Amino acid sequence: MSTTSAGPVLSVRALNRALIHRQLLAERSTLSPAQAVAHLAGLQAQAPNPPYIGLWTRLADFAVEDLAALVRERKVVRIALMRSTIHLVTDDDCLALRPLLAEMLARTVKGQFGRQVAGLATDEIAKLGAELAEERTLTFAELGALMAQRMPGHDANALAQTVRNLVPLVQVPPRGLWGHSGQAAHTTVERWLGRGLDPDASLDTYVRRYLAAFGPASVKDMQKWSGLTRLKEAFTRLGPALRTYRDEAGTVLYDLVGTRLPDPSEELPARYLPEFDNILLSHADRARIMAAEHRPRVFTSNGIIRATFLIDGFVRGLWRIDRAKDAATLVVEPFVPLARRDVAELTEEGERLLRFAASGTGRHDIRFETVG
Repeated sequence: MSTTSAGPVLSVRALNRALIHRQLLAERSTLSPAQAVAHLAGLQAQAPNPPYIGLWTRLADFAVEDLAALVRERKVVRIALMRSTIHLVTDDDCLALRPLLAEMLARTVKGQFGRQVAGLATDEIAKLGAELAEERTLTFAELGALMAQRMPGHDANALAQTVRNLVPLVQVPPRGLWGHSGQAAHTTVERWLGRGLDPDASLDTYVRRYLAAFGPASVKDMQKWSGLTRLKEAFTRLGPALRTYRDEAGTVLYDLVGTRLPDPSEELPARYLPEFDNILLSHADRARIMAAEHRPRVFTSNGIIRATFLIDGFVRGLWRIDRAKDAATLVVEPFVPLARRDVAELTEEGERLLRFAASGTGRHDIRFETVG
């Protein structure tokens, strides 16, 4: 580690080790699922199953029911938050993060659907949408149809999506339960949790929370994670609570004072990550976790972030589970040739993954594809 007048310079490998540790991927954690969801400041969750695999790969002795119970008991919820995407967060984080992100969410939906709801006051859309979602749980198709009846001449989907970003709507079970599919149904946060948004939520708190899960990181990194802009003031305000580094390109990085960085030479275990894992989505510069040439194979043109595996802390390929009758095959697609020990480690970890994700099938196989 070299040093400049602005602080030590951290290599890509040093940043990788810090990220892997803070993401609970260096060794499986003994945190409870609820504690892990809080520590990670939520898991991106467009589909129901990825958060389960995200916790399985991070926690010791994790079982599907551990998270499913939290969903049913309303201790974790699914709601549009960071980057205007669905996240699984604790009930407390839901109530604190939503008001902090409200302006970004409103701006995002205006850019996407503003023309289709032109002539309508956004507060009127929000008021009607909230009233309808308070009465009963609704899919977006149902919500949009009801909105269009009251606001004729406007696109139903645009109305529903506008409500989604203006009104805190949670997705209710069975959405969010392992193995369940179908359209999501929504109601308001207040109706589901029995309490309102946190009026005293602090952006400074979430700067610290972000750094604890993703640091050391730049202002632009947190902006990428959250979807917010103009965060420099919050980092400056924290002042003595933060220390600074620089990356090899000279970008200023912030971290919590007193947080120890791991040894960059540390060896790390192979890990399988689910689709949409936030570790790939929460920095402006993703070099600390994935080489630029691999990104087009992970981030698809239709918005899917594919399931990946890590070797030595970095993304080295993709994986999927193919199912046929009573068999499940883990297909491993490396980007580059793998060392024999890496194949052995991925095989061992893959057997664990199949026992978790395909427990209902009678036969499990693992197949490594030829590097293309």
